[in-house]
Amino acid sequence: MAEEAAGKRSWRELVGVKGQVAATTIERENPLVHAHVILEGTPSTKDLRFEWVQVWVDSNGIGIPEPRIG
Repeated sequence: MAEEAAGKRSWRELVGVKGQVAATTIERENPLVHAHVILEGTPSTKDLRFEWVQVWVDSNGIGIPEPRIG
């Protein structure tokens, strides 16, 4: 089982921000995680991964909902 990543765990302030900008911000604020931009509706794994942050975006590339670790 993976250990939980230390540092910031969620980014409410990034809701409504372009996905790639959000991903860059997340990785800068917590270098122990990797942010992945994913289009809303795209199938994805439901694994609980403490080193991932999924940045869900709408068809305009705007982040929805709040990105968080896991």
